[in-house]
Amino acid sequence: MASHGYFSVLVHAFVFASLATSAFSQLSPNYYDYACPNALSTIKSVVEAAVQKEYRMGASLLRLHFHDCFVNGCDGSILLDPSPTIDSEKNAFANFQSVRGFEVVDDIKQAVDEACGTPVVSCADILAVAARDSVVALGGPTWEVQLGRRDSTTASKEAADANIPAPFFSLSQLITNFKNHGLDEKDLVVLSGGHTIGYARCVTFKDHIYNDSNIDPNFAQYLKYICPRNGGDLNLAPLDSTAANFDLNYYSNLVQKNGLLHSDQELFNGGSTDELVKQYSYDTEAFYVEFANSMVKMGNIQPLTGDQGEIRVSCRKVNNY
Repeated sequence: MASHGYFSVLVHAFVFASLATSAFSQLSPNYYDYACPNALSTIKSVVEAAVQKEYRMGASLLRLHFHDCFVNGCDGSILLDPSPTIDSEKNAFANFQSVRGFEVVDDIKQAVDEACGTPVVSCADILAVAARDSVVALGGPTWEVQLGRRDSTTASKEAADANIPAPFFSLSQLITNFKNHGLDEKDLVVLSGGHTIGYARCVTFKDHIYNDSNIDPNFAQYLKYICPRNGGDLNLAPLDSTAANFDLNYYSNLVQKNGLLHSDQELFNGGSTDELVKQYSYDTEAFYVEFANSMVKMGNIQPLTGDQGEIRVSCRKVNNY
């Protein structure tokens, strides 16, 4: 990562150019400059401390933002606890006993509200910034986060189950899923690169290692010690061979048929995304620039702005509940 500063400059330039031609007028990177100038630095300090304490937390915060945006837009709905009026997305298949980091979000919210003097920063924006800062803390690129989202007052487990990409999806299902959210094949491949950090549960890759043929036999055998055919569903395996570093190994692993999830290996399985996977397996500059661009694009999926939604006092429950 000796040339990380160079990549960061490229990322900022590319994202700035992209924003000039895209519909990001509702959001702004300067949204909190006057209302709370210390907001972003406060989020960064809490995220860095959390990742330093446990590097897996970086992947957890990135996944939280991703799963939030893919339900009803980037509105913080994934953070809501179950209640008589909330069908919590935390209980969806992709999230239950898998997605973590809620306590860190609570810590960020408390620190930011103290820094601001009042709740002016939405939980949805906290997730977007924390995802960026987590990637940077693990050696990845940076980008300007567009801000001004407001928080949802509802959640939907049903929508989460229907919209979050499943680990057993085929390439065509993945492409359709991303297209439904306004994202293209390049976004699919590059955002999947977020799997360069973090872990997955045995239940999400068991079928892949026992029943799929597009997996290296030695890799499958190694995983069978972690994930037995019967039981062990909550056992964890790294999503790539350097799960603490934001690097290119996720793509290198796919080229070697060492993808942990069925949906991962589908990106390099004789289909239309093979060439992009090959490129990202050796081209750090391209991956960093495109990842940053796609994160900004994903972060603009149906945000609540203006007088929509609310700014939650607690990220876990709607106001006045």
